[in-house]
Amino acid sequence: MTIALRKPDHEESLPHEAGGIAYGRRHGRGAQTNRSGRFEARTYEPVDDGWDSLGDLEALRTEVQETPARRIITKNDSPDIGFDRSINPYRGCEHGCVYCFARPTHAFLGMSPGLDFETKLFAKTNAAQALERELAAPDYRPRMIAIGSNTDPYQPVDRRYRIMRRILEVLSATNHPVGIVTKSALVLRDLDILQSMAERGLVKVALSVTTLDRKLARAMEPRASTPDKRLEAVETLASAGIPASVMVAPVVPGLTDAEIERILERASAAGATEAGYILLRLPLEIGDLFVEWLEANCPDRAGRVLSLMRQTRGGKLYDAQWRSRMEGDGPYAWMIGRRFQMAAERLGLDKRRKLRTDLFTPPTLPGQQLSLL
Repeated sequence: MTIALRKPDHEESLPHEAGGIAYGRRHGRGAQTNRSGRFEARTYEPVDDGWDSLGDLEALRTEVQETPARRIITKNDSPDIGFDRSINPYRGCEHGCVYCFARPTHAFLGMSPGLDFETKLFAKTNAAQALERELAAPDYRPRMIAIGSNTDPYQPVDRRYRIMRRILEVLSATNHPVGIVTKSALVLRDLDILQSMAERGLVKVALSVTTLDRKLARAMEPRASTPDKRLEAVETLASAGIPASVMVAPVVPGLTDAEIERILERASAAGATEAGYILLRLPLEIGDLFVEWLEANCPDRAGRVLSLMRQTRGGKLYDAQWRSRMEGDGPYAWMIGRRFQMAAERLGLDKRRKLRTDLFTPPTLPGQQLSLL
């Protein structure tokens, strides 16, 4: 059932009293609306009847709920990603990247993948303790843990919660390898731990750079670090001896794909030794959210962007097929991949560094019997 709602006279009742719909534009937020999740019995759509202006609205505050985790390591068997386990210290992400493929996970909580995803967060405050328990299991075998593959571990609220630092302390103490992806210069807060782990071959850090255009980045990724700050972070990491790379992700056809070579050149100059890319993915609710964002922020390019997206996804906005979901298919997707490959090879960014697993030492929990060997 779809219910159309006229914008109410009193904006302060929004968004939840109006069925989860937000009207107008919210400063510092990526999503335009709070569309209902796919599991809800009713969906709500805003309708402007012409009596009121749909202009800027008051800023939404970020709410954080502290949620203890029973387990913190998530396993996967996806054939098209380079890791089989990951950690997500938070559910939801304050960066507000409109294209974030993690947004649909908020639907499992009865919340919107739109504004709820970036304003209603869940912090796994016992993540470090849960990690210690899992690493201490007799049958645990170490392999690289990916952090930042879903929501950003260094999103703004981590300045207060410092969950990521405590996780790194556990990984460092046990000599466990970790690969980090982030859009935040906050990663430099933990430079001391990262440098120590790098000396043992246990860590690599990737900064995700979608565009070098500050204005476009602020619209797409409103609370992430600016592109320049991310590249400065790459330079600082590399100077400290920490393997640093850049993810050109996501590549948005017709909007950011023209910048591939320039991003890689800036990354190489900053000291990056690796690079990767992912074509824009729009699973489930993200398709509607991204179309709304395009029409609000890039109306002159929206038609071309959506047309090119369909050309790379077999006529659809998204195709979830293994392997092709990351790079797309068709001539335009091939051209993006070939351009990236040629630039990465020219700049020496096509190498892949393996992390060590042979140094791993399981933690000893209180009351646990020490090994005799």
